[in-house]
Amino acid sequence: MKKGFVILLALAALLPAMAQEVEVTSLTRLLEGVEGPAYYPVLDSQGSRLLFLSESGALKLHDFADGVTTTVSRDYVAGHDACFGGDGKVYFVTQEVGENHLVYRTGNCYDVLTGKTAIVTEAQHGAVRAVPATHGGALKAPVQSYSSSTDIGSAVWTEGSTVHVTVNGEERVFSPVDSWAGYLWASLSPDGKRVAFFAAGKGIVVIDLRGQMLAMLGNYEMPCWYNNDYLVAQNAKDDGHQFTSSQILLLKADGTYSTELTKPASMTMQPTSGGGKIVYTTIDGLLYEMKINIYE
Repeated sequence: MKKGFVILLALAALLPAMAQEVEVTSLTRLLEGVEGPAYYPVLDSQGSRLLFLSESGALKLHDFADGVTTTVSRDYVAGHDACFGGDGKVYFVTQEVGENHLVYRTGNCYDVLTGKTAIVTEAQHGAVRAVPATHGGALKAPVQSYSSSTDIGSAVWTEGSTVHVTVNGEERVFSPVDSWAGYLWASLSPDGKRVAFFAAGKGIVVIDLRGQMLAMLGNYEMPCWYNNDYLVAQNAKDDGHQFTSSQILLLKADGTYSTELTKPASMTMQPTSGGGKIVYTTIDGLLYEMKINIYE
C-alpha cells in the first residue's frame, strides 16, 4: 500500500506538466514581396508596431494598423540596439567607423507621431545601449548617457557581467551567476516584477528585483517575455563557423516547462513578442508572425 501511495504521489506531481499544451493558432509571413531580408525584429508592448533592420543595417518601422513601413534611419544601426520606449518613441544606436578606424556610436530618438529623429548623445567610442523603460527610454554609455526624463520608471540592461535594474529611481546592480563572457538581452516582465537575461555559458536566468535567482531556463539565447509566466527564446546550434540549426522555444518562467514552437531545421531565430504576438525571422531574413494558445 505504501509503495502504491508513493507512485500515486509521483503521478500527481506530473499531472500539471502532462496537462500543459501549446497550440499554434496562426502563422503568417510578414512583408512578403514588400521588403527584402529583415533581421532583429522588435515588437512594441501592444504588438501594434514592429521595428526591424534591413540587410544593409537600416532601421525600419512597420505599423500593423495601416500596413505602412517607414524608414527610421538609413544609417547603420548597431546590432540589436533599437527599442520602443514606454513613451511610444523609438530609441536606437547608429554607428560609423572614424578616420582613426575606431567605431563611434550615436544615440538617437525617433518620434513615431511626428516622424522626426533627434540625436540625443554625440558620437562616442565604446558601447552605447538603447534601453526601454516603463515611462520612456534611455541610452546607456560610459561617456555620455541619456534619459528621456528624470523619471523613466523601471528599466533593465546589462553591462559586462552585471545586470542593472532601475526601480523608482533606484539603480541596483547584480551579478547572480558567474559568466566571464558577460550578460546580454535583459528584459523586464510585463508586470515589472522579474528580470530575464542571458549569461554566456550558463543560459537564460530569471531573477527578482532584488537580484535573487528564481530560475535558470536552459542554454538558449535572446529571451523575450511572452507574458508574465512565459518567455520565447532562440535555440541555435553551430559548428564553430556557421549555424547548423535554429528554432524558437516557449519557456515557462519558473523553469518547469518548455516546448518547441518551430523545428530546429527551420533556421528560425531572433524572437520578439508583444500584444499576444510572436514575431521572428529566418536565417534568410524572412519575417513571420505566430499566435499561440496555452492550455494549462
